[in-house]
Amino acid sequence: MPARWTDNHCHLPADLDAARALVEAARAAGVERFVDVGCDVAQSREAAARAAAIAGVSASVGIHPHDARTAYRTDAAGEPVGPPDLAPIEALLGRPGVVAVGEAGLDYHYDHSPRPQQREVFAAHIRVAHRHDLPLVIHTREAWADTFAILDDEGVPRRAVLHCFTGGPHEAEAALARGLHLSFSGIVTFPSAPEVREAARLCPDDRFMVETDAPYLAPVPFRGQKNRPELVTHVGAAVAEARDRPVEDVAAVTWATASRFYGLD
Repeated sequence: MPARWTDNHCHLPADLDAARALVEAARAAGVERFVDVGCDVAQSREAAARAAAIAGVSASVGIHPHDARTAYRTDAAGEPVGPPDLAPIEALLGRPGVVAVGEAGLDYHYDHSPRPQQREVFAAHIRVAHRHDLPLVIHTREAWADTFAILDDEGVPRRAVLHCFTGGPHEAEAALARGLHLSFSGIVTFPSAPEVREAARLCPDDRFMVETDAPYLAPVPFRGQKNRPELVTHVGAAVAEARDRPVEDVAAVTWATASRFYGLD
């Protein structure tokens, strides 16, 4: 059987025709399923709409740590008040094709939102994932200690994935010990990322997936180009090389893991 792939984390364009064109190009390369991820309320609504309109596309809805500040109501002076409000995200969870919560987490590289707000909003997403028994899609950058601490405090959801995994063996082992899945992106192809390949090598078969994070992080040899879901096959090939396994094996195990993790057919 030809290899079948799931791009378990991408950001499709808002324009439906453009999104359909990317999906069709990916299908021609053997990529049959796509998890389209929202990063704020508006993008999450758009992702949910694409999941309802395009076969093979599912959606994850959440608020990225860059936009954590937008999860708060504001007073007359524009200052945040009260706890974060994820009601607009929760309202999307019953829609057809919406299969996960996130991406949510911490990003201490850019600090586009204040760190205390990032931590509060991340914890709120974890509680939503628990409440609805849905997978949680986690973004973490330069924030391993706080990410793990918040997960420990709130309790790791039954299904949770560190998307675009950028750590090495130490972070991988800490994540796996907590029951997390790892998702490898084009970074696994970068010459500068041997520690990511080592993490890919040690991960159990049933605990990793592959993604593009399109339109970001195109894999080698497409660096500098806009990424697209069809290139998840190159990510899978790099993971296969790191694990010294046939590409077809990696396609099969990541297909099965994505099926189980997201509840996909």
